[in-house]
Amino acid sequence: MTARHDLPFVAGVLGPEQVAATAAAVASVQEPDGAIPWSVGAHTDTWNHVESAMGLLVGGEVAAAERAYAWVPPQQRADGSFPWKVVAGVVEDDRGEANMAAYVAVGVWHHWLVRRDRRFVEAMWPVVRSALDWVVSRQLPFGGIAWCQFWVDGVPVTGDEDVTDALLAGSSSIYQSLRAGVAIAELLGDPQPDWELAGGRLGHAVREHRDLFLDKSTFSMDWYYPVLGGAVRGAAARALLDERWDDFVVPGLGIHCVDTNPWVTGAETCELVMALDAEGDHERARALLVDMQHLRHESGAYFTGWVYGDDVYWPRELTAWTGAAVILAVDALGETYGHSTPGSGIMRGTSLAPDFAELLLECGCHDVPAGHERRAPGTA
Repeated sequence: MTARHDLPFVAGVLGPEQVAATAAAVASVQEPDGAIPWSVGAHTDTWNHVESAMGLLVGGEVAAAERAYAWVPPQQRADGSFPWKVVAGVVEDDRGEANMAAYVAVGVWHHWLVRRDRRFVEAMWPVVRSALDWVVSRQLPFGGIAWCQFWVDGVPVTGDEDVTDALLAGSSSIYQSLRAGVAIAELLGDPQPDWELAGGRLGHAVREHRDLFLDKSTFSMDWYYPVLGGAVRGAAARALLDERWDDFVVPGLGIHCVDTNPWVTGAETCELVMALDAEGDHERARALLVDMQHLRHESGAYFTGWVYGDDVYWPRELTAWTGAAVILAVDALGETYGHSTPGSGIMRGTSLAPDFAELLLECGCHDVPAGHERRAPGTA
């Protein structure tokens, strides 16, 4: 028996009918095999695919969401990773990206929170376990997670040619994924202490050693993801969000994707909404959700972004993951301003496994290992 839920809404911003229209727009992008590409005819990657599935579930498109999750296991490789880009069922880019693999855990735990379908969780557990084992194996000495592994002729590249740099936004998201994975493990009675210890080291790196990650500080995701992923909370989180607010937030429009361009993007704005919600800053969160509604298409779908000054939508595609981010932001704020589903705390962390900070004493990772030097920035 699975639970049913009413659709979320934020009074005065988006009602349940509008949320349903957005979910239907996301479902319209889905391919016959269950894949949810960025937009019609574009590529599918596991992270955005899972986020889209989460949005579908919250928005009432349950069958489409479960087709999306059924697409995931056949894509997984023997080492637990997934190919980066799949186009119409064909692998276009076979690199393995750690954050994309890890995020499956968030989606599976979110599905449990909303549907309470234990059989679904049990069926997806081998996928989650293999993915997170692979991700944890890529942890660097300072605690960050090496972001990408190249493949050549169907074989993963290891040794000197492997990517050994960590991205702050990706590692911050992995922190959330590990907490979701540990929650699933506890539900199923299959403890994963290695994930807990890795999460403790990773959280410490995100809180205390952000200078050791690749410098992507022009991107707004590097700004708010340490809060969104849950590693940074409380006064430190509020200070971090205030620090670059004026660099990224454009009143009335949303937030920049990068601080160098006059381009505001819907998904990043909604992620910041959820980061603010996690810190109880509901007023600013709701204002940003209102601001980004200029990206809404009459169909209920959302344009990716808006170039102000030129006053054009760019790119012109209506992206599935932008619509999904809107739905998830509505669900998060629905607890304060309307109605939410049982999965609304997924970004707030209230429904995840406990924070890993208390494990730092056990794993001895208060300090960066002696002699560790920051690596030269690579490409991402």
